[in-house]
Amino acid sequence: MSDAENPEGVKPKSRKKTDLPKGVGLDIGTMNIVSARRGAGGGVESKRVRDAFLDLPPDSKKMLKLSGVSYVERADELIIIGDPALETANIFGREARRPLQAGLIAAGEGDALDVLGLLIKNVLGEPRIKNEACYFSVPAAPIDQPDKDVIYHQGVFERIVKECGYEPYASNEAMAIIYAETASEGFSGVGISFGSGMTNIALAVNTIEGLSFSVARGGDWIDGGAARSIGSTQARICSIKEQGIDLNSPVGREQEAVAFYYKNLIEYALDQIALRFKQIEGQFALPRPIPIVVSGGTSLAGGFMEFFEKVFEKKRKKFPIDVSEIRHASEPLNAVAYGMLVQAMQEYEDE
Repeated sequence: MSDAENPEGVKPKSRKKTDLPKGVGLDIGTMNIVSARRGAGGGVESKRVRDAFLDLPPDSKKMLKLSGVSYVERADELIIIGDPALETANIFGREARRPLQAGLIAAGEGDALDVLGLLIKNVLGEPRIKNEACYFSVPAAPIDQPDKDVIYHQGVFERIVKECGYEPYASNEAMAIIYAETASEGFSGVGISFGSGMTNIALAVNTIEGLSFSVARGGDWIDGGAARSIGSTQARICSIKEQGIDLNSPVGREQEAVAFYYKNLIEYALDQIALRFKQIEGQFALPRPIPIVVSGGTSLAGGFMEFFEKVFEKKRKKFPIDVSEIRHASEPLNAVAYGMLVQAMQEYEDE
């Protein structure tokens, strides 16, 4: 704005927080916690923190200050959260602790709830209005571990999100992929979230959920199985994956073991989709072919989509769902948070 347009020299008012787009999406994963919301310009802004923490004795405070690592002081210890926890754990030759295991709150981790509160507050920030809508991801109960449910898990996160000043809405993790990635298909498709702790699956037509479940296998299951098979460690296998691996051309015994377990995970997920769909086939008709959309951190391994398609093609003839295409989510680490955001913004559609 020029002086002629603004003769009084008054600075334009900045946009009030309450004028900004409302609603926030939150993906609570075993490995990462991600938030997503619309910014002032209309674009989506995401924030991620690693779902990990490390406790250190109080005399470590000077070292942490010098290195610029943020920490939280408790009575007799210091707590580091997120990526710095993993980096600091390597320095001290320790394992970072994880408040979630196998997709759910870690039962044996006494500090899990306090740490989860810190992590979620870190990614959510302050609400733009009182009780701003926050849709957060909840996995479906694992069908292969019938003794596990998500009741406690969901209740804890409803409380934590509420304490951060938001109105919490629990929503299915895999359905969020359909909301985020299939608008052009009328929000119809199969969403598969290959996470660290478990794999979540949902099928929907025109936003109507026909099927949702999870299996208790994911990236951690791959790491553990491959490690046991060749006498290695889970940390070593995880490191190999993060350094880069082509599932279609594995090099050496360790990479080969990883590829075998990836193949088994994909086959297992597809077999369970086929089995579950056959059980509801008479009550839920598919009017047209639908896409399979793949997301999640475990799907980021080199060559994963080509690998997935090869496994699927061997099963296509007997697969009970007519699949139009198989594609990767546009942002596999953020897709669930984006899908949660889509739902949260609907709360303010009439404003």
